[in-house]
Amino acid sequence: MSARDQPMNKSSFLNNKMLDKSDIAIICMFGMFVGYLFPPAILSISMILFGVNALWNVNPKLWFRDKWWLMGVAWVAMFAISWFWSEDKGDWETRFQLKLPFLILPLAFTFLPRFSSRQLQWLIVIVGLMLTGSALFSMSFLVLDPVHYIHEYKQSHILPTLPKGDHISASMGVAVFIISGVYVWPVLAQRWMKWVVGTCLAILVIHLHVLAVKCGIISFYLFVIGWSIYATFTRRKIIGLIVLVSLPVVFFLVVRFVPTLHERVAYTWYSYFMFKNGDHSGKYGDISRLMSYKLSTELIKEHPLLGVGAGDIKSQMDLAYAKEYPDVIQADRLYPHNQFLVNALGCGIPAMLIFVFWYLMPLFSLRRNRQSFFFFMVWLMGLFELMIEPHLEGQLGIFVFIIFLLLQWHEMGSQPGMSPPEPMRSGGAFPSNSSATLSAG
Repeated sequence: MSARDQPMNKSSFLNNKMLDKSDIAIICMFGMFVGYLFPPAILSISMILFGVNALWNVNPKLWFRDKWWLMGVAWVAMFAISWFWSEDKGDWETRFQLKLPFLILPLAFTFLPRFSSRQLQWLIVIVGLMLTGSALFSMSFLVLDPVHYIHEYKQSHILPTLPKGDHISASMGVAVFIISGVYVWPVLAQRWMKWVVGTCLAILVIHLHVLAVKCGIISFYLFVIGWSIYATFTRRKIIGLIVLVSLPVVFFLVVRFVPTLHERVAYTWYSYFMFKNGDHSGKYGDISRLMSYKLSTELIKEHPLLGVGAGDIKSQMDLAYAKEYPDVIQADRLYPHNQFLVNALGCGIPAMLIFVFWYLMPLFSLRRNRQSFFFFMVWLMGLFELMIEPHLEGQLGIFVFIIFLLLQWHEMGSQPGMSPPEPMRSGGAFPSNSSATLSAG
């Protein structure tokens, strides 16, 4: 019996009155996405319940078999011990608490049984509907008052989003979900599911371009390029080549005819023009990002081993701004817009190197199959985001970064640095020896 057939006659989501660990995990993930879009407290509670469920009755001695988790503990520990040289203990506490999901979720996914095909289908359908509702909410503002909001984009003001006030996480969440939707598409069992997921994906792609947040759009096109190359080397060579060749034309057309994206691109060019002409006011987002790179790099050179302390990053950056760019007002003084620089500045270059190795470790488990390709694309999106944003310094950013990464990692059926428990070797939407592994999907 194949893994795809198993959910039809064994305990699985919506198919049995008795819920097993993977069923409860799916329910907790629904709760996480509700908290992502609405009250963040629900997100925190759902993460905790997810961890408790997965690790229930698991001998703690087995935790230490997971070398990737141990490496994550190491870089979070570097944040923890920076308490001793952080003057702002309140900000240190905030920064440290934000890193706790890295101690819970990777370990929880390690000991969680593989999700069945049915569980993944329902996860993608329901989360897809949630994100599509969020996208329609956001785009409704443009429909109701197009003149006002297109004018706002001339000043780099973005449409309202769910989650509130975090258009970067909203954009990245949509971009990475699109990967998951494409991944699960071949095993959607019901025609209505394909219609629902297909419609959701189409609306979300439109939303990405209308919202016009650079990180989300670039991440999406990274996936499209990667998928085209992957398809070219599998059984969909012609389709892959057509998509790859047509991408420049498609992107030119969407920039030309999507007004918000058009204004966003124009604003980016204008900000670079102002910077080249000596404007160091920090009023322009992209230029402020470059300023943050320069200032944080100089501070790291002054504190290479231990950093300034995770709690003092903001205060030290403020002092550097006051010295180098005194015309930049307080509201425009940024955290280093690069997560690697944040780690080095807060805890020292050794802590940054531990973080780098932690992020590279999953690549050692990749294989030449479909699961590994989709995992790599989520990983690559995460790397891009870490390079241009302090993505792990906010609860929603951490959630978007880690939940999709771990979901695809879990689908690979093996964990970096350890042999998975035996239950993880069975089930799953895509058996490693099935034809779905070879399909571009």
